[in-house]
Amino acid sequence: MSKLNSTSKAKGDNKKSLIGKVISAFAENRGAQYNYKQMAKLLNISDDATRKLLNKTMTELAESGELEEVSRGKFRQKVKAAYIEGIVDITSSGSAYIVSEQCDQDVYVAANNLNHALPGDTVRVYVYSRRGHKSVEGEVVDIIKRKRTTFVGTIEVSKNFAFLIPDRAHMPFDIFIPLDKLNKAKNKQKAVVKITEWTERQKNPIGEVVEVLGVAGQNNTEMHAILAEYGLPYNFPERVETAANNIDGEITNEEIARRRDFRNITTFTIDPADAKDFDDALSFQRLDNGNVQVGVHIADVTHYVRPNTVLESEAYNRATSVYLVDRVVPMLPECLSNDLCSLRPDEEKLCFSAVFELDNEANLINEWFGRTVIKSNRRFSYEEAQAVIETGEGDLKDEILELNRLAQLLRKERFTNGSISFERAEVKFILDENARPVGVYTKENKESNKLIEEFMLLANKRVATFIGKKEPGKKPNTFVYRIHDQPNPDKLMAFASFIRKFGHQLQVKNKSKLAKSINTLLTEVRGHAEQTVVETLAVRSMAKAEYSTKNVGHYGLGFEYYTHFTSPIRRYPDMMVHRLLAHYLDGGKSVDSTVYESMCKHSSEMEQLAASAERASIKYKQVEFMKDNVGRIFEGVVSGVTQWGIYVEVKENRCEGMVSIRSLTDDFYEYDENEFAVIGHRNKKRYTLGDTVFIRVLSADMEKKQLNFEMVNGEDAK
Repeated sequence: MSKLNSTSKAKGDNKKSLIGKVISAFAENRGAQYNYKQMAKLLNISDDATRKLLNKTMTELAESGELEEVSRGKFRQKVKAAYIEGIVDITSSGSAYIVSEQCDQDVYVAANNLNHALPGDTVRVYVYSRRGHKSVEGEVVDIIKRKRTTFVGTIEVSKNFAFLIPDRAHMPFDIFIPLDKLNKAKNKQKAVVKITEWTERQKNPIGEVVEVLGVAGQNNTEMHAILAEYGLPYNFPERVETAANNIDGEITNEEIARRRDFRNITTFTIDPADAKDFDDALSFQRLDNGNVQVGVHIADVTHYVRPNTVLESEAYNRATSVYLVDRVVPMLPECLSNDLCSLRPDEEKLCFSAVFELDNEANLINEWFGRTVIKSNRRFSYEEAQAVIETGEGDLKDEILELNRLAQLLRKERFTNGSISFERAEVKFILDENARPVGVYTKENKESNKLIEEFMLLANKRVATFIGKKEPGKKPNTFVYRIHDQPNPDKLMAFASFIRKFGHQLQVKNKSKLAKSINTLLTEVRGHAEQTVVETLAVRSMAKAEYSTKNVGHYGLGFEYYTHFTSPIRRYPDMMVHRLLAHYLDGGKSVDSTVYESMCKHSSEMEQLAASAERASIKYKQVEFMKDNVGRIFEGVVSGVTQWGIYVEVKENRCEGMVSIRSLTDDFYEYDENEFAVIGHRNKKRYTLGDTVFIRVLSADMEKKQLNFEMVNGEDAK
């Protein structure tokens, strides 16, 4: 209970002053109940006259609705409140913020007022209107919808009961499991547990094991646990596999007759060396007028996966393939993704194609979209195609060299028109036969990668433009776009402020020059200590790309119209695009945008889950790789700062760990959000983004997927 200072013993207090003090006292002690004697003590009022006035004042405040009388002579603040619905976002401290469209700011909820609400839950919140406070606070009164009821973790079994210790830090409760609900799960095994009961009086939820994943620490167990954690499947139901295996893959003469025939035109694929699903191919033909006809041929997945089938339902639910460090979890069963729909060499394949006529300067002269049949002449890996580009020798050298020349012209034009060059290095692992990481390297995109990229971008852009561009007096047909909105101005300003510390500038006020300014910056930082940090913050200052029927363009690419047409084997939105394009080419009317917007939202959400799972698998392998390096000292770069720790990325292998603020014993350090730094209170020493530091690996926590570092003196590292 807090006391309010009073220089007077209330003799000189008038009624107006007394009202203000009473209201402030109740606001300071929200929820507390006082009679006039208790309030007098709180306000240091001792004389009888003012105590009588206080009693009268509190009664009048209750009559006016400012206070409420909860029992005879006892009052509390009458809280002006509202009920809202929103999504729970739990912080590392256990408290939460409720994000709601019904409130112009996030509502703070203390941990003891969450009432069993968990991250992502949709809840009903009682919101207090707090006098004299800018922030709003509330209490969860109802859980409308659980984000999830199943959790992944490690089983702990004792004599009379068992618990699941969740993997996820944001699940703050262990789940109690009766012994008869273990479903054969054993101590220290990883499992999936479903919450079955959680009453108000129970601190911990009660659950049952629904799936045993295996022994903790084994690679398959951990990868399956990551997928289960994000609600992603790792195998196909038997009925789906059966449906896929029963597809008749014969290409009849009648089907070929309905398509444009490219079987006699030079065609090839370029993919990663270990790829099994080849969903795009390029064809090349020199025309009599000297121009080049380039065909972008995409596997015709929707020919095989039909609406209202179990295959369609499974593809929609998954929405995307998931690429973990050691495996691909495909959107479609392998007999489709790696066989029927894979554009393998010397096999006739059905495609949906975008065909372009380009002149010598890569200007678009003509285009055509439709269903085709192809026969690939050659399968190249990126390395093989790169060797042709670098040496000028090898299979199909004339075709590859000319396509590379045209791709470079397309790329140059794209950047001239505002495309941003985000080319962050991709971390890859060398795995042994047991999937243990024995090496780490960064994947570099060379000309062969960029060749394919430019023609895929061209196809995606032109398909979207073909459908989306408004004809005078007509409303464009409903379509699925890949959109990327304008950057958030506040994030841009913060980013510009940060990079000035390194001597870099960003033209944030001139929208027409912003993209060029970002490209200049990304070029300037290459090879410098701050490169990774600047690239990361540049990406974070941008909006997130997503799927929508509401086209706002693609800012990062500088395209007014853009979609995803080129990867239907691994992305459900591309299947939607194929179906819509075919529908409109056949003269169909515009479809219901509400239905497709809902499908777009689902696809965007699944894409985010898949990306989170992919990052988790990388983090797990980084920790596993560094497990044998505990005690070693490495040079690193500060990649993030928070109020609880400094994140450092090791230069040698790009593995990231955290130095706890509490481990910095030479001073008391505080986090400065505006400076992107933690700063010593006495010595003013600072650790900020981009700083080069030396760290010692303290521990590699496999369960938490976390590396713990400590700072060391540069001299100690020598």
